[in-house]
Amino acid sequence: MAKKILIVEDEAAIRDFLTDILEDAGYDTDTAEDGMDGLLKFQNDQCDLILLDIMLPKIDGHAVLEMVRKQSDMPVIFLTAMGAEADEVKGFDLMADDYIVKPSTAVLIVKRIEAALRRSGSVAAAAESRAILVSGELLLDTERYTAAVSGSAVPLTLKEFELLRLLLEDKGKVLTREMLLDQVWGIDYYGDDKVVNVHMANLRKKLGGNFIETVRGVGYKLHEEG
Repeated sequence: MAKKILIVEDEAAIRDFLTDILEDAGYDTDTAEDGMDGLLKFQNDQCDLILLDIMLPKIDGHAVLEMVRKQSDMPVIFLTAMGAEADEVKGFDLMADDYIVKPSTAVLIVKRIEAALRRSGSVAAAAESRAILVSGELLLDTERYTAAVSGSAVPLTLKEFELLRLLLEDKGKVLTREMLLDQVWGIDYYGDDKVVNVHMANLRKKLGGNFIETVRGVGYKLHEEG
């Protein structure tokens, strides 16, 4: 079975070039145009290696690699026009497997990928860990208890964070107020269930956009398009 390379690159001409040379070399490919989309595809689709630009919209390559490394040790190669030594050092400090400076030849790129896959010892798979939860522009780090929208941090209370985590873990599924009360406040909570409504209203204000959808008379769900 052909190994799959995820190409995270915002320039269409470069994405097309990389796709062509890698498919000619026998690899399957997938592409992402920005850091957020790259993280989402990493988490949801199995791949064996990531070719990662640094200067990306929404979330830069350094931040993408840092998040990937929380979940997986799959090979990641920076492919970038940033050739300064400090940039390379930062990339390796974040545990990049290799660093190719653009422009580069097709032969060199393919050989670097072959070498990185050999060093990995086996086909890497997307991590099963759900430490990072992503939906569209929304990202939740369940280990660091942080949230971000379009790369900007969103401060949440603990209750707001737990509500959002439940919605992300069951994306698209309607969660009743009773379910949310039991999960976040505990089964021994005897207060007014309107507390869920209040926290959801505050959460909506902080997140902006239309991430959370109210299902009238039932509960809440995360909008499937995020």
